Amino acid sequence: MKNFALKSSKVITSDGMGPCCVEIKHGLIHALHDVGKSLDCPIEDLGDLVLMPGLVDSHVHINEPGRTEWEGFNTATQAAAAGGITTLVDMPLNCIPVTTTKAAFMEKLEAVKDKLWVDCGFWGGVIPDNIEQLDELLCSGVLGVKSFLIDSGIAEFPKVDANHIRLAMPIIAKHGVPYLIHAELDCNGESEVDIGNSYQKFLASRPKKWENDAVQMMIDLATESYDKGNNIKVHVVHLSSDEALEKITKAKQDGLEFTAETCPHYLTLEAEQIPDGKTLFKCCPPIRENKNREHLWQALKQGVISFIVSDHSPCTPQLKNIDSGDIEKAWGGISALQFGLPLIWTEARQRDFTLEDISKLMSLETAKFAGLDKIKGKIAEGYHADLLVFDEQASFTISNEMIKHRHKITPYVGREVQGKIIKTFVRGQLVFSGDDFIGIPSGQVLLKNEPIKI
Repeated sequence: MKNFALKSSKVITSDGMGPCCVEIKHGLIHALHDVGKSLDCPIEDLGDLVLMPGLVDSHVHINEPGRTEWEGFNTATQAAAAGGITTLVDMPLNCIPVTTTKAAFMEKLEAVKDKLWVDCGFWGGVIPDNIEQLDELLCSGVLGVKSFLIDSGIAEFPKVDANHIRLAMPIIAKHGVPYLIHAELDCNGESEVDIGNSYQKFLASRPKKWENDAVQMMIDLATESYDKGNNIKVHVVHLSSDEALEKITKAKQDGLEFTAETCPHYLTLEAEQIPDGKTLFKCCPPIRENKNREHLWQALKQGVISFIVSDHSPCTPQLKNIDSGDIEKAWGGISALQFGLPLIWTEARQRDFTLEDISKLMSLETAKFAGLDKIKGKIAEGYHADLLVFDEQASFTISNEMIKHRHKITPYVGREVQGKIIKTFVRGQLVFSGDDFIGIPSGQVLLKNEPIKI
């Protein structure tokens, strides 16, 4: 691997954003130099383009093996690279088999060979009938585990209840990894609501109370576990309810390791603007009102919500019921993996967030959460040379034609955004430039407690 350097007037490091020359050797960041320093290697001058850490997206559904007609590792990791994401963590569903046993995980690892354009870790799953196998799964290299408190939509991945969680928590705590929770509790019987093509009826069918009650339940169980000597790391995925923020704040104040994430769709879209019959906007929990959205932005500013991830949850166009507009029957999930940074930057800059703030929320904190912060998430000596060249001033309109994930559909088509990914480097290798993928898939598997090959 060649040695080279990148310099720019705008490099995001632990010291903020400013002029810097980043020297790269053997896939690692070798040193940070003054921008005018001469080096015995080629130096690419990026001018005023921003050089920032590659994004780390810890919430991506890739669905391989088993449902590759929805998405697969080749297209998903290409979309990631095109979006400046250099590391992602794959969810334990909606693949077949679901990643709930060591054998299923080994099958997953076999499926990724020669398909990764970026580095990839994996979450396992906790379901009612795998708790006796959970220790073996956690020893096999997954970075943590996830459960649903509500029907996942996938028969192979059933929900857990409080008793299952009580059994799982000491096992998870022993391994020191996070326990990810889809936090919704069905309080009023969703199946009894006639939704049809009405977005507002869909929104009413999954009220904030479902999330609020689920968050409170997890706080109670985490407290119970803590009192027994197990300080479990509980994490709420894709938080959408602003009413749960106060509960999360208090949990943190009480000493629990209790965190939450949110997603671009909750920060950039609002229920008031979603027309009936537009099934591409359906996700669970749902996109809520603008006032709720602003409260989520405030929670990010205050540190109550820890980071931003995509929750890329693709499916076939047929499962989205695009032609019929039947929101009730459509699969719930947003596809937008490669557009996260421009979407977030467009909104964040209007709310006094800096690019350094966004880098922290989409790189540093996500790397830390996944246990990868010794090698990923920042531009520093000894770290992987996972780098993103970003034009913060460029604007473009999202179109179907530019989509790199498998099915060229997203609710953001026609939306103008600011900020464009120019180049993406994974461990010093240029994998995306302009609109082209460079070379062959060379991403690596990331396993807990195993060093990565450079």
